[in-house]
This record gives sequence, structure tokens and C-alpha cells, in this order.
Amino acid sequence: MKRRFVQAAMILVVLFAVAQLIRPGQANAPIDPSRTIQAHTSDGLAAVLDRSCGDCHSNRTVWPSYAQVAPLSWLMAYGVAQGRKAVNFSEWGAYPPERQRELMALMCQDVSHGRMPGPIWTQLHPEARLSPEDVAMICAATQQAEAGAK
Repeated sequence: MKRRFVQAAMILVVLFAVAQLIRPGQANAPIDPSRTIQAHTSDGLAAVLDRSCGDCHSNRTVWPSYAQVAPLSWLMAYGVAQGRKAVNFSEWGAYPPERQRELMALMCQDVSHGRMPGPIWTQLHPEARLSPEDVAMICAATQQAEAGAK
């Protein structure tokens, strides 16, 4: 029994070591400051979005040290890719105004219902948690954008 346990442990160690060779891309694309959400919104809103959403929804991702270790590196790279695909605050100016309003409305819904930022992310990064005031600011910006479109 002990021999099987040692063999299984050795196999797991080898698999873990081999997994480190599979490295996902963790590059941040160049940023044109005129296209960022910071260039198109208030400083307060931009600061909240950068603090709570920027690592997954911009080209300014700060890759923490644990994101260098598989399989966490795979999970974070996948999450960032999906986040940027949903909305990329570094490319905000490239979205048509109607799409920007849709994205703002979706942001308001997601933060109001606690879906964003994700619970796993806020466990690892408590500074990313949104206060009720932060949520209110995001939703107020949504209402302002909708009113400006009318």
C-alpha cells in the first residue's frame, strides 16, 4: 500500500513539473491612451473600473506571481482572454456609442447582482471588491450615458 502511494505521489510530481512547460500567453497589448475608458469617462468612474475590473478587462493586466504556476496560469490566462473579449476598457473608444451604452448597462446589471468582479477574484484581491458607492457610480454613469443618447 505504501509503495503504491509513493508511486502515485511521484507521478503527480512529474505531471506537475511537466505542466509547468505549457505556458499560456500573458502579454499585454499596447495601449493608445485616447481609446481607453479613462479618456472617455470621469476620473472617479475610471479609477473604480481600473481597480476592480482592469486586470481582466483591459490591456493593463498585472499578472500576479501565482499566475506563473500551472494550472493557475492557464485559468488566469483564460479568464483574462474571456474578460477582454466581453469588454476591453483599453479599447473603449473603438466601440460605437450604442455598444458603449449596452456595455455600461451590462456592467450595471453585473455589479448590482454581485456577478462582477467574480467571487474567486475578490477572495484573492480584496481591493477589487466594489462598495455600494462604487456600484451606484457605475449605474449612475449608465443612466447618464442613456440620457445623453436621447
